[in-house]
Amino acid sequence: MGSIEAVLDLDKVRADIAVLEEQAAAPDLWDDVEKAQKVTSRLSYLQGELRRVETLRGRIDDIQVLFELAEAEDDADTREEAETELSAVRKAVDELEVRTLLSGEYDSREALVNIRAEAGGVDAADFAEQLMRMYLRWAERHGYPTEVYDTSYAEEAGIKSATFAVKTPYAYGTLSVEQGTHRLVRISPFDNQGRRQTSFAGVEVLPVVEQSDHVDIDESELRVDVYRSSGPGGQGVNTTDSAVRITHIPTGIVVSCQNERSQIQNRASAMNVLQAKLLERRRQEEQARMDALKGDGGNSWGNQMRSYVLHPYQMVKDLRTEFEVGNPQGVLDGDIDGFIEAGIRWRKSTHN
Repeated sequence: MGSIEAVLDLDKVRADIAVLEEQAAAPDLWDDVEKAQKVTSRLSYLQGELRRVETLRGRIDDIQVLFELAEAEDDADTREEAETELSAVRKAVDELEVRTLLSGEYDSREALVNIRAEAGGVDAADFAEQLMRMYLRWAERHGYPTEVYDTSYAEEAGIKSATFAVKTPYAYGTLSVEQGTHRLVRISPFDNQGRRQTSFAGVEVLPVVEQSDHVDIDESELRVDVYRSSGPGGQGVNTTDSAVRITHIPTGIVVSCQNERSQIQNRASAMNVLQAKLLERRRQEEQARMDALKGDGGNSWGNQMRSYVLHPYQMVKDLRTEFEVGNPQGVLDGDIDGFIEAGIRWRKSTHN
């Protein structure tokens, strides 16, 4: 626990909180809404982290007292209570330790998640929608705010693609280990002969762009189209042309936002997503140059990273870390912390 406190540098956390509290108390704070939201979000995050460590420290002290009490009075019930609490605290310390492994350049950023259906027809579209729900439920479990920017619905069921933001510090570092191809094996509910179907969906995770990133975009290299938002099955959900699609001509990157807001807001959101994609492209090019210098020709991430099997047996298995659970429904309901923690530890061990 002491080493974790040292890595988290609690003195710096307390100093940062003091600075942010001063900024948050400024009478003109909300003159700049975006800056104000960043200040209050960062403050609440750091206060939560500090509270988490201090609470854990208190629980560890209490366990020591419980064990001493059980020993002194030879009380089996108290000893059992202490053992149960010790197990819970160990899990909490493990989670805290994982946070100390997030030290990449963009790890502390908020995240943009893009999910798309791949091979497998209507089953793949349905699986993509299940994955989107899984991540949104995961964020909800942790109290992390999310915002869906764009959903492209498939004809029969599910989605072709979706883009959403997870608006909490370290969301990128945490979720970036989820990037790759996810595979689903099940009896297809869309097959009238009840055959087993394998389908695929891709997950892309990007760090949210900040002002210091300097992603220069020439307006003349953009094609901007406006259109009406559409809902499931193709029905219109908006009577005005407020949805925005932006094509970055030099790279061919296309982003869209149809969040049922004004055209101006949708354009701003789409530009944020485009900047994040261009930043990630630049990062990958830099990484490729570094890998070439190191002689690491391949991408150690691989492509297919997790398998969700609902038939003939029930299991979700990460193909990189070997972490697996026998409860696919729980995983698809957002219980993915075990996979994320194993992924972060795996990434750290393979990149050292």
